[in-house]
Amino acid sequence: MPAEEVVEPEPTPLPPMLAPLQPLLVPTDIGFHNGLAVRIGFIAAMGAVLIALLPIPLPFVRLPVAFVAAGFLAVFLYSRRTGQTLSIRSGARMGWITGIFSFTLVTVLFTVAMVAVSNEGGFIKQLRSQLPANDARADMIQQYLSSPAMIAGLVVFYLMLFFVVFTALPIIGGALGAKVLAKE
Repeated sequence: MPAEEVVEPEPTPLPPMLAPLQPLLVPTDIGFHNGLAVRIGFIAAMGAVLIALLPIPLPFVRLPVAFVAAGFLAVFLYSRRTGQTLSIRSGARMGWITGIFSFTLVTVLFTVAMVAVSNEGGFIKQLRSQLPANDARADMIQQYLSSPAMIAGLVVFYLMLFFVVFTALPIIGGALGAKVLAKE
């Protein structure tokens, strides 16, 4: 009696719609060419700016904490989305992306506020309303702000200050986030 051969049928290929999902392919280096890193950095920066706008007491504590937390959040979200553990350098780069967006958003809001103040009667009038009557500082400020060169200098100074502060804090938060999340 001959032994019967068991023939297994060939597996039928799955249609393209039912094919197994491929893992998410994300560039391993963090930068502006990495779309996911850019989106997450923008979301974290937007959150930090919104928190900075809230009328909560102690603004000198709230602002640094919000922007450091934005860098930390960006690293956390990126690590969670990609499953990668970021190095401290990559975390700092993720914080840098968040910081660039933070600087841009704060600069736009500052510009809108300055335009609104100028349209309401001038910046000097606004400053005089905040100082006591017959204050010598008001005359000195008016004298400084009557010079276009002084105004341009102040604008450049504040832009540089905004850039340093609003990029350094998220960089610190990103590096800290990478260090803390690497231990988990």
